[in-house]
Amino acid sequence: MDVLVHASPPNSPKSHLYSPSALKTKNNIETIQEQQKPHQDSSSSQSPVITMSNDSISVQEDQKARTNKRYIFLLVINYSFLFVGSLSSSLLSKFYFNHQGSSRWVSTWVQSAGFPLLLFPIYLPFYVFKCTDRRPFSLFTPKLLILSIFIGLMLGLNNLLFSWGNSYLPVSTSSLLLSSQLVFNLILSVIIVKQKITFQNFNCVILLTLSSVLLALGSSHDKSQGLTRAKYFIGFLSTIGAGLLFALYLPVMEKIYRRIYCYEMVVEMQLVMEIAATALATMGMASAGGFSEMKRESQVRFDKGARVYWVTVFANVVTWQLCFMGTAGMVFLTSSLTGGICMTALLAMNVLGGVVVYGDEFGGVKVVSTVLCGWGFCSYVYGLYLKMKEEKETENKNHGMEMAHNAVAPNNV
Repeated sequence: MDVLVHASPPNSPKSHLYSPSALKTKNNIETIQEQQKPHQDSSSSQSPVITMSNDSISVQEDQKARTNKRYIFLLVINYSFLFVGSLSSSLLSKFYFNHQGSSRWVSTWVQSAGFPLLLFPIYLPFYVFKCTDRRPFSLFTPKLLILSIFIGLMLGLNNLLFSWGNSYLPVSTSSLLLSSQLVFNLILSVIIVKQKITFQNFNCVILLTLSSVLLALGSSHDKSQGLTRAKYFIGFLSTIGAGLLFALYLPVMEKIYRRIYCYEMVVEMQLVMEIAATALATMGMASAGGFSEMKRESQVRFDKGARVYWVTVFANVVTWQLCFMGTAGMVFLTSSLTGGICMTALLAMNVLGGVVVYGDEFGGVKVVSTVLCGWGFCSYVYGLYLKMKEEKETENKNHGMEMAHNAVAPNNV
């Protein structure tokens, strides 16, 4: 039986297992343990975990340590996923409704139906590329499974509210309204994960909330043709509701991610959540006619033809997976508040995309709202820069003290 020796708190997120070398003697294992003892009281963000078998040892490095090259790589990849997925999925969802697509359940279903794509990053590294020692789902407990299913159902409801709002509102309006989730995100992060309120994150939330209020006060005339006041109000409330649910989703996921050990488990949890959300959407589609209704819609209602219809659906499936996987990765690697703020920063791109692609009006109110959005994001990024600079200075100071201690220690022996 394997023995897990922790040199850091068990709730610290960890990377996947890897074996730089096999240490086959008990003396070598004891030597490694002795080397780790001085670091047991240090920050968990840079401490390794040692997993020992009968005749081998594998080391887990903290994936969230900023000095870890794999951390930087994953951060760039996940933000790229989030950027491409957020912008493309919003535009494609609006394209569907603009060309006579009418099923909100279809729009909800495509947001999670791409879960089979996650099977590749889960199983290929272990069974094909042989680049990890960790077997897929090997640490997936029943409790984690239940939590993933519950959160997946909540995510499915969020997808439905988003689709409802997006079917009525211009893409630029719905994108900026979603920035209201930040104020909920900050409050819930303080309650659930004990997020510290700093001037930078508070200033960012205030500016982005003002952006949403300005938009709500000045965009009542910005309606799609034939949209009634009642439907516009429903779309407005649905979008706000989607933002509130997503604001709850982010800190809840951060709290759970503190109890998992690697990025691979993030992908596995995402797979289970997407399956649950897809099951909910599929039940809704069945009540509205099922997949036969999709076929009829592609042939009769969609004014661009069946081929463009299915290309739109497939592209939506892929881009939504990129968006949600990028979001999950950002929350795991940083925090729920940082993930939410990064998503909000992309809303300005969604606004510009709506203006360029669909000709949405971009008057003075939206200009001011977009400027406030960018201002708030820059404030937060600057705060992160100062924090990282302070952490680096502290780390260098501690490293210097450790070197001095090691230099003095031999003289005291």
